[in-house]
Amino acid sequence: MDKCSHGAMSFRFLCLITAAFATIDRFFVVVLENTDYATAMQDQYLGTTLPSQGRLLTNYKAVAHPSQPNYVAMIGGSTFGVSSDSNVNVKQKSIVDILTAGGKTWAAYEENYPGNCFTGDSYPYKRKHNPFISYTTVAKDSTRCANIVPASQLASDIQNKKVPSYVFYTPNMQNDGHDTDVGTASNWVENTIGPLFTNPYFANTLFLITFDEDESYTTNQVYALLMGGGVTPGSKDNTAYTHYSQLATVEMLFNLSNLGQNDAKATPFKIQ
Repeated sequence: MDKCSHGAMSFRFLCLITAAFATIDRFFVVVLENTDYATAMQDQYLGTTLPSQGRLLTNYKAVAHPSQPNYVAMIGGSTFGVSSDSNVNVKQKSIVDILTAGGKTWAAYEENYPGNCFTGDSYPYKRKHNPFISYTTVAKDSTRCANIVPASQLASDIQNKKVPSYVFYTPNMQNDGHDTDVGTASNWVENTIGPLFTNPYFANTLFLITFDEDESYTTNQVYALLMGGGVTPGSKDNTAYTHYSQLATVEMLFNLSNLGQNDAKATPFKIQ
């Protein structure tokens, strides 16, 4: 008996998602800063151009304030009590553990990051926007920590066809809109990430462009848009998603175990 045809509704739903993911071999997330959904949608590129090419997630929410707990949650499935932007050392498992266990490669591309497992700030790079360095299972493991690299390395990784299965890209404090505005962030996305959308090397990559939190501290709804392999252009999805859905999506995409945190019950993205 075909379980996908005759199983429970929830099981059939997961089967449909799994089938849609069949050709995707990479997940690439870009995180911008501190912008309300409505504000992002007023920008021509983010609000009109990209939605015509990708899939707009119209009910996607961040999980906390200020910035840092959102980043911690994206790769760990929980804020683990982090409630500020001060340096933290999280002694928990993260997406790195399940990617490694599943035989998948990963990298965090950080703009203006000094490299060499640097644990401080070096403006316009900010540690609080690099969640991997806050997990002790990464920061204190030189092999894992070597996967946190300056974003300038992406160009050579593309040229050498060495971009990993999971990519977390953090723009610097100016390019992400934190110390500038959404227009600056939008221009950066268009000029830096936009060319990747049409690069044949990324044909089977699922991109997520999102923001860490809203600026107004109201609903915490933030802009989120999927681009790339398998995504239905010009589509919208009003499903309730959160930052934890990133983990749930990666886990389903690569057939990984979950972390037993909020990722275990989060809804993975539908791309069609």
